[in-house]
Amino acid sequence: MKALITGATSGIGMSIAKNLRKRGWELILTGRNEKVLKHMQKVFGGTEIITADLSVKSDVFRVYDFCKDKNIDMLVNNAGYGIFGRFDETNLNDEIDMINVNITAVHILMKLFLRDFRYRNYGIILNVASLAGFLTGPLMSSYYASKNYVVRLSIAVAEELRREKSDVKITVLCPGPVSTNFNSRAGVTFSVKPLSADYVADYAVRKALSGQLIAVPGLMMKAGVALSGFVPHRILAMLVYGIQKRKESADGTEKI
Repeated sequence: MKALITGATSGIGMSIAKNLRKRGWELILTGRNEKVLKHMQKVFGGTEIITADLSVKSDVFRVYDFCKDKNIDMLVNNAGYGIFGRFDETNLNDEIDMINVNITAVHILMKLFLRDFRYRNYGIILNVASLAGFLTGPLMSSYYASKNYVVRLSIAVAEELRREKSDVKITVLCPGPVSTNFNSRAGVTFSVKPLSADYVADYAVRKALSGQLIAVPGLMMKAGVALSGFVPHRILAMLVYGIQKRKESADGTEKI
């Protein structure tokens, strides 16, 4: 079995890579940090790497071209990052790059690999979203919106596959706070203890292998998703604004 993992050089992506390798999977890893990729290749064995910046559309297609004849069994769309600040004040070019990584790259790779998977009627797509994918996020509006896109796209395509009785499976991972470099660099302090990246990765892999569509690790986060469906959007936006306001002094940007 072989998996392609984007954003593999840190956080959840690196933990998913470690988890799958322990399970005996061969890996193709991609990210911007070539030094870390080469280290992972050396440590893991049975691993190929391709350095790419997924904010650049041509790099996204280059990753697919590198992988398309390698019999990929699982696509892990993990690469992504967030930008903090008021919508009218955040840097437009930075936001466009984020949208390209969080939405455009996910969309392209999902579509291209899905075509291959449908042809042979087997394959797993694991899209890494966030609890933010169920919410509106003042002060991180573009990031929350991008994760909403990933969640809704995943659910919609999964229904198309279910209708045709396809054996191709889609899982969308929607974690709450996770202890990663993103959080420490952004200066975030959570009122809820963040989960470890290794725990979230193992949870995600297990749910993906079992074919579960929506994977929300942690009982409190599951409850939060359930309750979000009953709270008016304006109230949710007010609550999220209060949470995000505490991060106002942080830069809040990290690419993986």
